Amino acid sequence: MKAVTWQGKRDVRVAEVPDPKIQEPTDAVIRVTSSGLCGSDLHLYEVLTPFMTPGDILGHEPMGIVEEVGPEVPNLRPGDRVVVPFQIACGHCYMCDTGLPTQCETTQVTGEGMGAALFGYTRLYGAVPGGQAEYLRVPHAHYGPIKVPEGPPDDRFVYLSDVLPTAWQAVAYAGVPQGGTVAVLGLGPIGDMACRVAQAKGAGRVFGVDLVPERLRRARERGVETYDLRAFDSEKELVAAIQDETGGRGPDAVIDAVGTEAHGGAIAKLVQQGAAIMPRKLSGPLAERFSVDRLAALYTAIDLVRRGGTISLVGVYGGMADPMPMLTMFDKQIQLRMGQANVRRWSDDILTYLTDEDPLGVQDFATHRVPLTDAPHAYEMFQKKQDGAVKVLMKP
Repeated sequence: MKAVTWQGKRDVRVAEVPDPKIQEPTDAVIRVTSSGLCGSDLHLYEVLTPFMTPGDILGHEPMGIVEEVGPEVPNLRPGDRVVVPFQIACGHCYMCDTGLPTQCETTQVTGEGMGAALFGYTRLYGAVPGGQAEYLRVPHAHYGPIKVPEGPPDDRFVYLSDVLPTAWQAVAYAGVPQGGTVAVLGLGPIGDMACRVAQAKGAGRVFGVDLVPERLRRARERGVETYDLRAFDSEKELVAAIQDETGGRGPDAVIDAVGTEAHGGAIAKLVQQGAAIMPRKLSGPLAERFSVDRLAALYTAIDLVRRGGTISLVGVYGGMADPMPMLTMFDKQIQLRMGQANVRRWSDDILTYLTDEDPLGVQDFATHRVPLTDAPHAYEMFQKKQDGAVKVLMKP
């Protein structure tokens, strides 16, 4: 089959790889019909290269048709249409039972000290072959895949794999009161959808911050009060402008949907770039143990949120020794919640919004739809924010 493979920094290629097969009784194999390109994929493309191996199959936002199931998958049969969550979880361990499948005790990558295995995402999360491919082996298919009805286009449901539950959890963790205020930093796919979810769930005012014109326009057209980062000389000016709209206090909650892709200090950027070109034995420990993150967005969130407010951190960070302004966080009594989205915890609630009325605007959410063979160009276009690319779907 054809699959998108990682070959090096900013180097992805479509290659012929062996077809996946049933390996365990709880496996399924699906024929992929759509697969998203995620901002997290760009971390592998650019920042987290020390944890990748040439030939790794990328992608963690797939949906498709079940081709084959193992004998211990009673709830699926060939021909079923399913969305596959980006995490792999068993559904019956303590963590899964408590609504935290991203911490599944059956699939935790204990050798790396990490949580549940993920599709298409570095050795830290199991190096499991991903879904930017013609076919995908799905472990623990008795629990993970979400069955969806025939009829509507893939665009109606494909975002259940990652974008929708990630944005939904970001809003849930933010704890925005009914009629309250929330600021979303970063209006890429997750931030954009988080704005839509917050509006649908009763936020009174939603402020969105970015510096890409297309992203700002999309959010503004849906009623978000947008702020172009380029219009401010400093972060303090941006903070003051939004605080002026909230009685001088700041919003009730801030969602950081930027993460390590944030614009920030030159030293941190140098460490990121240096780790990517060092020998693997040195680059991995450097990237894991030292401050490879650029924390501008998180610092902005801390300054911006009102006293006693909540920061919901959904952008991916990778450093383990990052300096945090603990004095300010303690003094402002900030609540901080974060983590990978627990897809199956939220999926049933989200499905009720995926109706013909399309309140979340999923059916026109993608800006680009490309064949799988165009993946190298799609990655470059998305990484460079060219041609108005906000969300790319690939069709095998």
